[in-house]
Amino acid sequence: MVHAMHGGSYTGSPAPGAPAVTGQGGMAQAIVGESGSIHPETLWACTTCRACVEECPMMIEHVDTIVDLRRGQALMHGAVRPGAATALRVLRDKGNLAGRAPAERAEGLAMLDVPVLAEGEETDILLWLGEGAFDRRYSQSLQALVKLMRHAGLRFAILGEAETDCGDLARRLGDEATFEMLAADVVTTLSRRRFNRIVTADPHAFHVLANEYPLLNAGHGPSWVVQHHTGLLDELVQAGRLRLNARAGAPVAWHDPCYLGRYNGQIEAPRRLLAGACQSVVEMERHGMQAMCCGGGGGNPVSDVDARERIPDLRMAQARQAGAAVVAVGCPGCTAMLEGVVGEQPQVRDIAELVLAAVEEA
Repeated sequence: MVHAMHGGSYTGSPAPGAPAVTGQGGMAQAIVGESGSIHPETLWACTTCRACVEECPMMIEHVDTIVDLRRGQALMHGAVRPGAATALRVLRDKGNLAGRAPAERAEGLAMLDVPVLAEGEETDILLWLGEGAFDRRYSQSLQALVKLMRHAGLRFAILGEAETDCGDLARRLGDEATFEMLAADVVTTLSRRRFNRIVTADPHAFHVLANEYPLLNAGHGPSWVVQHHTGLLDELVQAGRLRLNARAGAPVAWHDPCYLGRYNGQIEAPRRLLAGACQSVVEMERHGMQAMCCGGGGGNPVSDVDARERIPDLRMAQARQAGAAVVAVGCPGCTAMLEGVVGEQPQVRDIAELVLAAVEEA
């Protein structure tokens, strides 16, 4: 604000490779733009991973400011990146980022005959599949989770074609109008069903459902008990409902999802699971609250950011340096980003897949 009112030179660092800007501000000059203080490349390069917030000794909330700036660009100027504009249009039109028929979300679980929770019905656990369910690879992770939940004797169901996008991508891209539209649809759907808690393997959906929906309507929005699947599986192992036999094999490293670790402080449960499922576990140099992002947050994959070095390439290099032959993940975004790294790389496995293998050997 001081910079905008009184002018002066911006002294921050631009995104790597972003064209130079004037760095000058003032009330009559745009903050974002090639002639402003922040180049659009820099604004849209943020993955909202909160690593900057975690390390800042002054506890500055950089990410909140970035999302606010994006909101101004999106809602006041319609100035989102072309790829992001397409993604947001698909979300508004189809209710999911894949642009597919809603019933296709659960196709990967068709052979497991998972019950669908209809309006007015009730269950113990509502399994929220998320956008990753449209991907055939991530369906394997969800299949492993369903098998573990059944092995533990849990009573659960999915929404089937009634599940729509929770709005995470729209909010990170600054399109608050689309986020609120999607959130309203989800709230209506959930309010017509009864359940004790929601479980999801998507940290982004976990964060939105658990922490952001309650803040809607001036802080009077709906709230539910929401659990990430690593927390559920850890709970089942601690209770003796899942018994693990740690498998011998190549070293495994846990990659902390930003929206599970830094956003929600959940770093111990997945490590307990991994230690119980695998005999050889290693840590990457950057782990826990200091872990490095996979590059898939903040709408980065759809924002056409021209980076000199891809974040997932850097992260997989860190896994190799730690001696990991397998990288365990707990997020569909992390799965997609890290498996997209070319060349000879560590194998990427969802932690549910590793736990299932340990259960089957027990």
